[in-house]
Amino acid sequence: MDETHAQAMRAWVLHPELKSDRDRRDPDIALAEGLALAAALPGLEVIGGDVVRLPKLQPGKLFGKGKIAEIKAMLEANEIGLVLIDGPVTPVQQRNLEKEWQVKLLDRTGLILEIFSDRARTREGVLQVEMAALSYQRTRLVRAWTHLERQRGGVGFVGGPGETQIESDRRAIDDHIVRLKKQLAKVVKTRKLHRASRAKVPFPVVALVGYTNAGKSTLFNRMTGADVMAEDMLFATLDPTMRGVELPSGKKVILSDTVGFISSLPTQLVAAFRATLEEVLSADLILHVRDISHPNTEEQARDVATILKDLGVGEETPLLELLNKTDALSDDARAALDTRVERHDGVLAISALTGAGLDELYAAIAANLDDVRTHRDLRLTFADGRKRAWLHDQGVVESETQTDEGFTLAVHWTARQEHRFRAM
Repeated sequence: MDETHAQAMRAWVLHPELKSDRDRRDPDIALAEGLALAAALPGLEVIGGDVVRLPKLQPGKLFGKGKIAEIKAMLEANEIGLVLIDGPVTPVQQRNLEKEWQVKLLDRTGLILEIFSDRARTREGVLQVEMAALSYQRTRLVRAWTHLERQRGGVGFVGGPGETQIESDRRAIDDHIVRLKKQLAKVVKTRKLHRASRAKVPFPVVALVGYTNAGKSTLFNRMTGADVMAEDMLFATLDPTMRGVELPSGKKVILSDTVGFISSLPTQLVAAFRATLEEVLSADLILHVRDISHPNTEEQARDVATILKDLGVGEETPLLELLNKTDALSDDARAALDTRVERHDGVLAISALTGAGLDELYAAIAANLDDVRTHRDLRLTFADGRKRAWLHDQGVVESETQTDEGFTLAVHWTARQEHRFRAM
């Protein structure tokens, strides 16, 4: 979005609620999240928003004629230049609604992509966002060039004069995506080298995950003394940040702050940010930070669990659930929370803002990263190349001898590493 144009752009958020959707969230809470997303994009003046209840979705224009006319009058009265639809909108629906209302329109995916584009700072982050945006734009190519007719000629891969404007644009986007993938592969390779070098240092990795705006960066700053961007807005952190932390017990760990999760995360971004989230896959301990004061905290927790599962995070990786923002609770709610924490292992109540509960958190981290190591002799065949590579990446191989059948390795590892090896 052009920044100078966006500075004067007044925006309105619409959250479509389909009555037949059994899995729909509370519409008012969903609208509040849509408004928070809009507020996270700089340069917009978010005037307001509405929940639009629909008996069914209209394939051509999303809304019915009466509702379109009603919304149009409201948009004109408030001099709105951008409508943000908190949900999916097809390319045809977007084109038709923009024509009807004479405004720019973004759906939820487009809005999140705009936010990510504004926030990405590292080379990897910029490349990932650009690739995700191009994949999204490719689906937005609709027949806007009605004055162009397909000409004769052009066969094979060249296209020639018979190629339509849409096909030409699609080809250009595909070529650009191929170039970005090659650049991203180099960046990812560098990250893997860094991760491999860290694996040789006996410092376990602790990854912070959670729904966006749950307080991960605030907790990261308090634990590390760093100055990572931590604001009350969605997606304040995009690029992965890692710092060394020495626990009160004297144990040293590497703490990783990751991008926040969100419901209905665009599929393009799940794929594009997989390399960033691989820090979670290689973590020795995961801290799931939850905003316990949020009315949708249980739904948010389920969304995070689903994304972790989709990423391939196994149950063997230990996880602590941190019920954050206890400072925002009433005395009665806090008392009930304390009772809940006492009944469940691996659940702690904390406040990243005030520091409450952090001593218990440090003790729990140390307990879960108990690195008592044992010696083992392993025999691997030549077909076990993946297991052998993993052992070397972990830095646990003390010696290795090649035999006629494969390799004999002497390893020195933790019980957690042994469990992960056996799971392979």
